[in-house]
Amino acid sequence: MRIVITRTGGFAGIERRAELDTCGRSDATHLEALAHRALAPGREAPTRGVPDGFHYEINVDGRSVHLADPHLTEEQRELIRTVLKEGA
Repeated sequence: MRIVITRTGGFAGIERRAELDTCGRSDATHLEALAHRALAPGREAPTRGVPDGFHYEINVDGRSVHLADPHLTEEQRELIRTVLKEGA
């Protein structure tokens, strides 16, 4: 499974993008479950967040959703943190 996170907004307005492929990872099952649950409550169009908050696009195998701080679940936060930290 290919997971792509794009983070925009924030105080500086700097975009950050990272991609992670779960193939061959020891935590693949966990990450894939997080990805499926993260997509469930999302929206296809960008959502409104708070001023200077981050906006996220999560793309999983071609399906995208848009989310914004502070309206993220803990599972979405975990997935975003992992991909932005470990992804290329």
